[in-house]
Amino acid sequence: MLFNLSTFNSVANQFIAELRHRDVQKDRLRFRRNLERIGEILAYEISKTLEYHIVPTETPLGVADMSLPKQRLVLATVLRAGLPLHQGMLQFFDHADNAFIAAYRRNHKDGSFEIQLDYVGAPDLNDAVLILADPMLATGASVNVALRELTRFGIPASVHVASVIASAAGVEAVHKAHPKAMIWTGAVDEELTAKSYIVPGLGDAGDLAFGEKF
Repeated sequence: MLFNLSTFNSVANQFIAELRHRDVQKDRLRFRRNLERIGEILAYEISKTLEYHIVPTETPLGVADMSLPKQRLVLATVLRAGLPLHQGMLQFFDHADNAFIAAYRRNHKDGSFEIQLDYVGAPDLNDAVLILADPMLATGASVNVALRELTRFGIPASVHVASVIASAAGVEAVHKAHPKAMIWTGAVDEELTAKSYIVPGLGDAGDLAFGEKF
């Protein structure tokens, strides 16, 4: 239940390399655009798993039977870092409904942390395909909290988690809490620091995309 872009040779690896590179990532515009690009690529890959039906489509010269997605999609993201990744996916899933979660990591002096949830807004999720976009899947704590809170709006037909960089521990944590969820990521890194940051990772995606926290 894991799709890892980096296991395939494609242009996506160029975008991920630029996201990781400490000199290239100084260009916020390019950093955001590369997040969007990964979102677009993952959206295309996810689209291959959806259910389709035949819809007659009128052209100027006749009718073409087209195989189109028939399931309702909801794109969810964790503010603020997830916005560019979410926007990239929305470029492809332009008919999707949207959900937003305001959450952040509250660090404690002993090195532990908790996920502080401030806001969740979502449409009816019953029988929808739910795609949660969060660029960094580190411990999996924020994703698990977000998915738990989103179930207050209904039970999705399927759940997908999209990230740019994931840790092996984060993937395991999400699969343990949500065994039916499919995880889509640009790359999987093995190491987490004592403060639960991904190594080599790419740094703080929110700060790099939008500036330091305020």
